[in-house]
Amino acid sequence: MTTGENEENTPPDGPPADGRTSRATRKKRSGWREIPLLIGAALVLALVIKTFLVQPFSIPSGSMENTLRTDDRVLVDKLTPWFGATPHRGEVVVFRDPGGWLSNQPPQHGNAFQRGARKALTFIGLMPSADEKDLIKRVIGVGGDTVECKRGEPVKVNGKPLDEPYIHPGATPCDDMPVGTVKVPKDHLWVMGDHRDDSRDSRAHAHEPGGGFVPVDDVIGRAVVVAWPVSRWATLPAPDTYRTP
Repeated sequence: MTTGENEENTPPDGPPADGRTSRATRKKRSGWREIPLLIGAALVLALVIKTFLVQPFSIPSGSMENTLRTDDRVLVDKLTPWFGATPHRGEVVVFRDPGGWLSNQPPQHGNAFQRGARKALTFIGLMPSADEKDLIKRVIGVGGDTVECKRGEPVKVNGKPLDEPYIHPGATPCDDMPVGTVKVPKDHLWVMGDHRDDSRDSRAHAHEPGGGFVPVDDVIGRAVVVAWPVSRWATLPAPDTYRTP
């Protein structure tokens, strides 16, 4: 009978017998479960990059103007030191406080949640450090160099006067804080800011324990590029004046 044939060909209520809908549902649910794994993998990758390769750094002051301005973001190469590379004259480097250079720490702004979130993002490398426990300066002399910083004269390294067009307009090479002649110990650096009149660098600590020298082991890495703001994007090579000591 016609009625009986229709009843036999009409599928019962519910999912098809082959289970295709059930498999699609399970696949959709599985996709949602993968999202936390992908986020976790991305965070781990960011942490690895920050720890071993590149780290963002926020410029905390005007001591490197006009090369670097307050709140500029630079990317710091942390990879090459792992292969034994040491800083060269003229490079801009980020380094840990050798001791007492940052005696007055500014308080962090924001509530407890904001400060915690900032620390977490900084830890995994998604946000520059804002605690100002690190410094950024230009390497003037390396281990074994003789640096002269005298009033009314250009800075000299191993007797050669430096051509320093990067110095902040209106500032002098050493007039505001002359220290005479210093000999840089092995595995140490003599560093100075580009805004000489507004930089507490090696000169300011020359008569303190440590002599104002920065141990190479305290160097985090070399600043290689200004990444933010985009309008100030620029690389940070060592100037030509440093090529011949």
